[in-house]
Amino acid sequence: MPNPGQSPDAAAPQPDLSRRRIALARKWTYLLSGAVVVPLTGEELGVELREQLDVICDAMSLPQHDPSLLERAGERLSSLGYVGEAGLRSTMEVLGKGLLALPEFQPVQEFAERIVLGLGAFAVGFLAANQRAVIAQQESMQLSLFKAVRDAKSNLRESEARFDEVATSSSSGIMIIGLDGQLVRANAAIGDILGYLPAELTGTTLFDLVHPDSADVLREAMRKLLDGSETRIRQSQRLLRKNGEIARISLTTSLLRGADDEPSHLVIVVEDGTELMLLQGELKRQVLHDMLTGLPNRHYFGSNLEAALRRADPKHGVTLLHLDLDAFGMVCNSLGRRAGDLLLVHVAQRLKFVLAREKAMIARFDGDEFGILVENTASTPDVATLVADINAELAEPTFVDGHGLAVSVSVGVVDRPSADVDPTELLRAADLALRRAKTRRGQWELYHPDQDAEDRSVQSLAVSMPGAWEQGEVTVVYRPVARLADGAVAGVEALLRWDHPGDGVLEHARCADLAEQTGLILPLGEWVMRMASGQAVWWKNVPLVVGLTGLQAGDADLSSRVGRVLRETGLRPGRLTVGMPVRGLRVAEAVDNFRVLADMGVSMMLDEFGAGDLALLEELPVTSVRLAPTPFASELAALVHGGGATILVGGVDTEEDAAAWGVAGADLASGDLFGVAREAGELSF
Repeated sequence: MPNPGQSPDAAAPQPDLSRRRIALARKWTYLLSGAVVVPLTGEELGVELREQLDVICDAMSLPQHDPSLLERAGERLSSLGYVGEAGLRSTMEVLGKGLLALPEFQPVQEFAERIVLGLGAFAVGFLAANQRAVIAQQESMQLSLFKAVRDAKSNLRESEARFDEVATSSSSGIMIIGLDGQLVRANAAIGDILGYLPAELTGTTLFDLVHPDSADVLREAMRKLLDGSETRIRQSQRLLRKNGEIARISLTTSLLRGADDEPSHLVIVVEDGTELMLLQGELKRQVLHDMLTGLPNRHYFGSNLEAALRRADPKHGVTLLHLDLDAFGMVCNSLGRRAGDLLLVHVAQRLKFVLAREKAMIARFDGDEFGILVENTASTPDVATLVADINAELAEPTFVDGHGLAVSVSVGVVDRPSADVDPTELLRAADLALRRAKTRRGQWELYHPDQDAEDRSVQSLAVSMPGAWEQGEVTVVYRPVARLADGAVAGVEALLRWDHPGDGVLEHARCADLAEQTGLILPLGEWVMRMASGQAVWWKNVPLVVGLTGLQAGDADLSSRVGRVLRETGLRPGRLTVGMPVRGLRVAEAVDNFRVLADMGVSMMLDEFGAGDLALLEELPVTSVRLAPTPFASELAALVHGGGATILVGGVDTEEDAAAWGVAGADLASGDLFGVAREAGELSF
């Protein structure tokens, strides 16, 4: 592919990542110091957390996810002291929000999943270390208990005091059980776990406290201890609280032997796992839900989509809606991100209200996008009514920091798809429909398979165009521009042509449209101008016309591109006419480009000029205009000439066309009458 020659931008300065990390570490230290007990000063804790934050950020920045680094960071946090559930919850809250705000993890969409996985690994490391600490504590207590019981024969009072000291200070439940299953002693912690006073437990049997469905498992474990096949048993168990509820606990059972080395008692250490299970459940919920709105996230929505399709009523099916908030970026840019977040929360609540009577799943996808899956019934309103209800509800202003905000949504809809459709394909279809709907704010678009096939065909051409350019299938051709007065050649217009191996010849308008869809038009357009300018220099005195698309007109580097081409080819600016479409001048950058190029000496032309554009003749340095079809050609031509501009018209294919435009007052024309577009070698001047 010919090199369009765009010079690289100057390297942007690196953001001060260290300063932002330090601020996040300070916030972490402040929140954690109020929730945990650790043998560190505030300053020492801050230094420790600053180091761990560096480890976490560096691990999450790696190209490949390595959970081991983050698990070790979680283990380190657990080792600082009594951190517990409150410390882990504070850590998850501050890191979950703070990491997403760091500049090194921008844009958020690219790092959100990595951060969620990283925090999950961090929590796994913390919980694993915490569990090991609990087990170590249990084993330590058991060793103390063994010694206390062995010495009981010689000094019962001393043994009981030692047991009381260990048992009373322990947060784990401890029970001494006779070989007949009778509970001999229990500490206060086991009473707290089960809702009993220690005195109420004395005299009961172990199996009075065990859930009936778990009793056989515990009996088998005790049998193994008594016959010597096991020395210690650990298992998850379900005990019955005083109020009838189930306590899910971790139970460790060991056998005590007397002085004669015969079994005498069982020591059972009980660790309440309810809070751990709740914490694990909360972490799982956070992975599958949006932290801001509380709605399911895209992952949860997608994973449940297939099940919803299978269980849907065959007669009514489901309806999938993909919503995008209109002008949400304006809210964030003008009022700040906080206002945007509050608006998203408001939208989530309003969507729940509108769909309260339907069996519907609502999710927040990314940024300002939401997904809704409605399992239709006979009473479900049609799509038009549903979208109208949503927009009507969101049109009611909500006040954010004193500003009354209301929004509308553009919606892509897939209505009653086949039950066996692939969920990923279904989401893609809704997204395509949304892209079409977004061309008109507050509207909705229904997915059509035929339209999808056409869109895919166009997109396939657009994405393959760079390769075709590289292979030489895309070329520059030249169409003569003639004076209507005498038919003499007044210049040539440079055009694109793609000799596609499957679809045949694609002319300039189609090529420009395809290239604009992907942004290829910027380097491709510069190449066209360079090739045509070099050819114009070869032709000596033939003026050159190059038309631009709307995207090119607003290109911030347009004046640099044109100046570079003129310098490299040696073409005088006065021999180049650059045409800008009137619709492109709605962008301020395009207006600036128009004036700058005119100041460089380039002749500037307004393309697609109509009666409503006359004011531009006074506002801009216009040399010529290319008229759009109009029934008032003569009147418009007179006004254009009055503004000092020359008139060019296209599509002049017959003598009758030429005569009509000549009478209307046009000056220059192009079309089949004066010559079709050809390669440079087929033209001579």
